[in-house]
Amino acid sequence: MDELTHIEFSDELDLHHFHPRDAKELVSEFLDYAEKKGYSRIRIIHGKGSSVMKSIVRAELSRRPSVLEFFDDRGNWGATIAIMKHSV
Repeated sequence: MDELTHIEFSDELDLHHFHPRDAKELVSEFLDYAEKKGYSRIRIIHGKGSSVMKSIVRAELSRRPSVLEFFDDRGNWGATIAIMKHSV
């Protein structure tokens, strides 16, 4: 039986403790939250490893009209920065 985990979001999401099978839904929920909060910049930590998580993160970011652009965090390529459209 899967355990339910409650996550408190901020403008940053750290995926280190999550399995890739859970990442797509988690990133989607995080982006919903970021849109509602009106964040202009968010950071998602996916780790440097085999890039599975990074690929999942970037695929989700590319699907969102609210994401203007995304790129590697300068100095930490284990994280991605996304610039969000401002809510009106």
